[in-house]
Amino acid sequence: MSSYHLDHLQYLETEAIHIMREVAGEFERPALLFSGGKDSICLLRLAEKAFRPADIPMPFLNVETGHEFPELISFRDSRAKELGAKLIVRTVDEAIAKGHATPAPGEISRNKLQIPVLLGAIEEFQFDCAIGGARRDEEKARAKERFFSFRDSFGQWDPKAQRPEIWNLYNARVNPGENMRVFPLSNWTEMDVWQYIKREQLTVPTIYFSHERECFRRGGQWIPVPPPHTDTTKPDSFAGARPKPTEPIKKLVVRVRTIADMISTGMIESPADSVDDIIGEVAAARVTERGTRADDKASEAAMEDRKKAGYF
Repeated sequence: MSSYHLDHLQYLETEAIHIMREVAGEFERPALLFSGGKDSICLLRLAEKAFRPADIPMPFLNVETGHEFPELISFRDSRAKELGAKLIVRTVDEAIAKGHATPAPGEISRNKLQIPVLLGAIEEFQFDCAIGGARRDEEKARAKERFFSFRDSFGQWDPKAQRPEIWNLYNARVNPGENMRVFPLSNWTEMDVWQYIKREQLTVPTIYFSHERECFRRGGQWIPVPPPHTDTTKPDSFAGARPKPTEPIKKLVVRVRTIADMISTGMIESPADSVDDIIGEVAAARVTERGTRADDKASEAAMEDRKKAGYF
């Protein structure tokens, strides 16, 4: 009599697929948050396995800051098209123009401005659930999150008032105006993600691999030089993120470990040009991947404060 045992990745996969199907069964209007980053790429493969040969029963939603890497936007669009999915994009620039988001004086990062854009999209399309690729190993605030994370009618999260999750039973009940964030990759690690990408032979944006790029040093990190500002009729939204005279530009062989926008993403010097190379680097790393994000390094409480206000 033989027995069947799941390996580590298979267990994580079956857990995440179960959660995906719970979302499809419990909610009327779910959405899948898809940025084109490595975690959301894994979510798409899990959605395929959960629902194929039927169509993935939810649209993809992405909030643009206006400071994205061009490679990421191109990959996002092409992957959604390949899957025949509806891709909904809402931008910080549109929200600013309509007065729904207001940049703080002197603040360069637009991460906080994503909050009203995301909440506005949830209200616009009446989404009652948004599936995200957050993992508990990323940083302290993420580690407090349950698989099913309740958000009140203002889109806010209270980490002290989360619902119990006993075994694999999840409380998905929401009242009109409330919504749920669901994180199928909660128990995954950065290593698990890359091993899954290798096993499934998933394509990822080229900026995850080593390439030559102009960077400058700021806050202990290598920051990519933003694209040149060419439209003189509009303000330069990258102005505060451009290198100062005291920040010399260097051409380096770098890659991204985790992708935010060009202002927040710290590049790491690396020769890794394959998934196997990246897995080796992750195994040897002594800094968490979010340690390469400038907005998170600024304050240990930065992520939790944003999440309480309605962030991803």
